Amino acid sequence: MNFKIKEGWRKEKVSDSLPEVFSSIHIPKKSGFWRKYLAFAGPGLMIAVGYMDPGNWATDIAGGAQFGYTLLSVILISNIFAMVLQHLSVKLGVATERDLAQACRDHFSPTTNVILWILCEIAIAACDLAEVIGSAIALNLLFGIPLTWGIVITTIDVLLILLLQAKGFRWVESIVGGLIFIILICFGYELIISKPEINQILGGLVPQKEIITNPAALYIGIGILGATVMPHNLYLHSSIVQTRDYDRDRAGKKEAIKFATLDSTVSLLIAFFINAAILILAAATFHTTGNQHIADIHDAYKMLTPILGASMASIAFAIALLASGQNSTLTGTLAGQIVMEGFLNIRLKPWLRRLITRLIAVIPALIVAILYGEKGTTDLLVLSQVILSMQLSFAVVPLVMFTNDKSKMGEFVNKPILKISVWIISGIIIVLNLYLLYQTVFG
Repeated sequence: MNFKIKEGWRKEKVSDSLPEVFSSIHIPKKSGFWRKYLAFAGPGLMIAVGYMDPGNWATDIAGGAQFGYTLLSVILISNIFAMVLQHLSVKLGVATERDLAQACRDHFSPTTNVILWILCEIAIAACDLAEVIGSAIALNLLFGIPLTWGIVITTIDVLLILLLQAKGFRWVESIVGGLIFIILICFGYELIISKPEINQILGGLVPQKEIITNPAALYIGIGILGATVMPHNLYLHSSIVQTRDYDRDRAGKKEAIKFATLDSTVSLLIAFFINAAILILAAATFHTTGNQHIADIHDAYKMLTPILGASMASIAFAIALLASGQNSTLTGTLAGQIVMEGFLNIRLKPWLRRLITRLIAVIPALIVAILYGEKGTTDLLVLSQVILSMQLSFAVVPLVMFTNDKSKMGEFVNKPILKISVWIISGIIIVLNLYLLYQTVFG
């Protein structure tokens, strides 16, 4: 058969992204706005999970405790960047019917692809590391389970995920949505009892000069940016948006991009609320009471009850942390499958893929927990966020290149104003990450 090769792409697409769930979720054709929106809703929540994983908690707590509400504006700006980049990811997946990894394999040389794949696997392992440590800390806080045993227990969730994936993609999305709802309720409760100053919150949303002039504030600010925009989310979103059974013609793709962008934007607003809530809680509880030294999850947990006087405060905090850790597990596994299949065209059984990813994260976490205990795992959590920051540029630049290229995107190519905006965002991310790398090595 003589396939017509799509203009701008060197090779015909070999296989669909995540073929076992590709186009598996029904989209009602002739129905109202809300039914359509609900049919498309789901992938956005799975993306939002990466924006509220345990790694974010560490940077948000440190930022709130040290600088009060000042760094709220950094969370807001990071979220706006995230919304724009996830929109590009949706466009790439829908318009070209390739995920970001497949697009890279077509465009770059085999050597470049292997390097990009290795970098992406490191980012997924770093994210998994944050999830392992976060879940182990939560189990330790809730049930007194030692960190080392908590880390071992987190390997068991492999079985849970396999069970879910076998039931269909909507199951995975529902569990993620349910866990996000738990986190929301926990932080809603925390905010009510911590009684933050509304005026100061609103003031914190406006960027302050101190963020640039104070090196400590700048360092944590960049950490928040690095912990917010997750590199593997860009690969993940460009794939899972294709699980919807929309018409693969011009009108169908246009509608899919509209609803999928709406889904991710609403979900990222929820992620913004949760990240902002962690920082506001730290500011209202620690900064205002002279506990500016609080910088990690353990300290925050121990201090919440004595300061707020509500025993449920720390329990709600730990439950939210456990939910956050479990959520990140689900999306990390899928991202790993997408990048391995997309870059290398290698298909592994999901349980094997999950086990490899998890062991890469568990082994360093176990060693550090045994040798250095609580302090060591906190440092490892911060290191995982620095690794993620450094990997971000390698996912953002190809995404921007492809969506700005008319020969690849056709009529769905970025409009001139968006082209300029996304290169500015990419430039800011690259410069800030280089600064973060410099500070981490020499600072």
